[in-house]
Amino acid sequence: MKHTGIMKKINIIGGGLAGSEAALQFADRGWKVFLYDMRPGKMTPAHETGLLAEIVCSNSLKSELHSTASGLLKAEMQLLGCKLLNIAHECRVPAGNALAVDRKMFARSVTKIIEKHRNIEIIRKEVTELDNDLTIIATGPLTSDKLAGELRRIIGDKQLYFFDSIAPIVAAGSLDYNILYKKSRYDKGSDDYWNCPFSRDEYEHFVELLEKAEKHPIHEFEDKFFQSLKFRFYENCIPIEELARRGKETLRFGVMRPVGLDNPATGKRPYAVIQLRSENLAGNAFNLVGCQTMMKYGEQEKVFRAIPGFGKAEFLRLGSIHRNSYIDSPQVLNMDFSMKNRKNIYIAGQLAGVEGYMESILSGLLVAMAISEKLDLPPATTISGQLWRYLLNPNKNFQPMNANFGLLPDLEKKERDKKLKKSKLADRSLRDLQIFLGK
Repeated sequence: MKHTGIMKKINIIGGGLAGSEAALQFADRGWKVFLYDMRPGKMTPAHETGLLAEIVCSNSLKSELHSTASGLLKAEMQLLGCKLLNIAHECRVPAGNALAVDRKMFARSVTKIIEKHRNIEIIRKEVTELDNDLTIIATGPLTSDKLAGELRRIIGDKQLYFFDSIAPIVAAGSLDYNILYKKSRYDKGSDDYWNCPFSRDEYEHFVELLEKAEKHPIHEFEDKFFQSLKFRFYENCIPIEELARRGKETLRFGVMRPVGLDNPATGKRPYAVIQLRSENLAGNAFNLVGCQTMMKYGEQEKVFRAIPGFGKAEFLRLGSIHRNSYIDSPQVLNMDFSMKNRKNIYIAGQLAGVEGYMESILSGLLVAMAISEKLDLPPATTISGQLWRYLLNPNKNFQPMNANFGLLPDLEKKERDKKLKKSKLADRSLRDLQIFLGK
């Protein structure tokens, strides 16, 4: 990966969300960027295309309300000059107060912009060895085994991992709309979600099917490199059948919670509900919210067709499970995201221990700014600043982290009202970040 010339140059390995954001940040600052991605020549267990910034799980980037941690994070990223956030807005699909995107349109848009940028060269090649060039590794949770082995050689046995799962996608035209109804929870926002209402008997039958369904043995997803490590799920993406196993009522008090979703046709609240979110702008495909799974394919079709309105459902994509990798960043990285024993190598994205789409984009943005602008830590009153601190400060039980208000210090004056408290925390965050950035 040796390059010559006068322009400042950087290698970015991985064309996902973090790598794409970092590439655009550097390129717009006049750097020459060599963006390496092994796809489509070599695919991961979860990706389907060779497009950059391909989203493989849910198409939701979560709420835009400043009263939510995800909404506040987006507002902070806008102030920091995020590139991908603007593209996401151009590719959005109806999702109430959430920012959800047509995933194919989004990936195509990002790919087109990067391909046309005069300062970016895309190199379709798997990187298996690391040299002394200035490099960002943003290969994400599905880092190839060879590159993971190279990282392990450099950092020792400080590699951690967990398993993640994705939900099925169903063809909209195959569902029974005499049963389904449109409604957002508590009528907040527009009616962008379709709801599948369960009676008690239907719910109990569905849970019974989940419990009996044949699952993929977890060893099918492990390789020799990871077989000695302890298996665990990431708590935010637990398979629906695993939740069902934890107790008969777990689902209807969690992902199938019916509160605020009274059926307009009956005026009554269903016993449980599965919501469907638009997968694309055409509105011809839906994502089954909260239905991540590791059931075998044949079992998925049988179980999910027990959802009211799904009797003749056509599945465009079935759910699956894959390994997510990340490093013990507080032990491995300096405060600027460079590796302690290889200061020319920086880590960004989910590999660094952030969890979530926007958090991954933020990581690519922060690493780029740390390198190109020597950016100091954003204020401790901001989610972006606190995520930075979480990743790099000593932590005995380091696990992936996403945006949440628990990261922020308390207000100087105690506020008992939870909604008002979050609003004040958000106002403080954005004010302090604007001061920090001189805006």
